[in-house]
Amino acid sequence: MKKAVWSGVIAAAVVLLGSSSAFAQQTAGASIAVTAHVDAKAKLSLSLATIDWPDADPDVVTVFTSAPVTVDVKARTSAGGNVTVTVLASGDLTSGTDTIPVNTLTWTAGGSGFAANGANDKTTAQTLGTWTNSGNHSGSQTLSLPNLWSYRTGVYTVTLNYTLTAP
Repeated sequence: MKKAVWSGVIAAAVVLLGSSSAFAQQTAGASIAVTAHVDAKAKLSLSLATIDWPDADPDVVTVFTSAPVTVDVKARTSAGGNVTVTVLASGDLTSGTDTIPVNTLTWTAGGSGFAANGANDKTTAQTLGTWTNSGNHSGSQTLSLPNLWSYRTGVYTVTLNYTLTAP
């Protein structure tokens, strides 16, 4: 009888081993293709929208000077791509038919990549800052205008147009 029991156990083991594929874990595969579109982008912000100098005695206040204007630049560009901020005046400072040459409206700037000094121009955009590659850049620009006795009375205005280029 022992022989019959062992024969039955061996037969059952052979059946189980022979049918192991029926008990095997089944697996399946799948995949996802991921694509991220990263295009060139540029963002420019200025902390002030208006500079308004009140009248002052030219013997006391020889130069009108603005508070520092914070210039924030965010740019995403190709490797080695140039990022540039320029300023172009809309014309001279005008009050009716009277003018003050816009190139007398000068600036000093601070921050990595910013031009230290410059003067505004109405025909050629002036470079305020340049960088290479993508990134965030922050600096400041302070505008100055001589306060001269020779100016005719009036309220003089000009618009300064800032352009950020990041190809």
